[in-house]
Amino acid sequence: MGHQQLGFAGMPERLFVCTPSKLGTYADCPRRYRYAYVDRPSPPKGPPWAHNSVGASVHTALRNWYALPSDRRAVAELPMLLKATWVGEGFRDTEQERAAYRRALGWVESYVTGLDPSDEPLGIERVVATKTSVLAFNGRADRIDARPGPSGPEAVIVDYKTGRFEPTADDARGSQALALYAYAAQRTFRRPCHRVELHHLPSGTVAAHEHTEESLSRQMSRAEDTARDIMTAEKAVAAGADPDAEFPVRPGTLCSWCDFRRNCPAGTDRPAKEPWAAMG
Repeated sequence: MGHQQLGFAGMPERLFVCTPSKLGTYADCPRRYRYAYVDRPSPPKGPPWAHNSVGASVHTALRNWYALPSDRRAVAELPMLLKATWVGEGFRDTEQERAAYRRALGWVESYVTGLDPSDEPLGIERVVATKTSVLAFNGRADRIDARPGPSGPEAVIVDYKTGRFEPTADDARGSQALALYAYAAQRTFRRPCHRVELHHLPSGTVAAHEHTEESLSRQMSRAEDTARDIMTAEKAVAAGADPDAEFPVRPGTLCSWCDFRRNCPAGTDRPAKEPWAAMG
């Protein structure tokens, strides 16, 4: 179980330390959150997923491309960069892995062709953070661009996507993670940050949304509500309540993809997915 923090009369409530992934895990399924963040030792996870390997490899290759001096940021550098960072876990066999590498290389080569090598983002895999009266948030954004705005320089959140499904503007608008990155980036860089973008490398498309101060504040309020729910459940379990009742399972299609499926009675009722199932 999570460690309790001793308190004294008059002390403020402890802040809930969180990332977008932590909040998203609870929103998807409180039971999965418990397995990942509360139970100690945590139940063993299933095997690695091939699509996660591809995503991690592409993200790292793009990070390292930006780490090169601007005069070396060329498409010709990408085969070496991707090969050096390639994660070969979760694939059905060598043939599938090689096909996935060739596909991923094509994505990053096409994507980089549309970038200005001399452009220096505000941050690459940059951690942004902020605090409220309820939570201490931190998150690592794939890229934060500096772009001109109507009233001066602005920050723009860029998130790379490598999955099969092409994201839409609604996905960008509804993403709590992107909104929280924008909220925190405004405070980290002390400049407006309202635009968030999902860059889908397989299709070469960009799904974007322009937030307002009000919409960013709503997303932060939602995050605080989630944090309160989690802290309430954690306190109840620490006081002896039934963990299964405080962190209920939320059965659905995500069960088949859950890392803890084998440990969850509800999950074992769902058909299992092979580690390479999302590779097409």
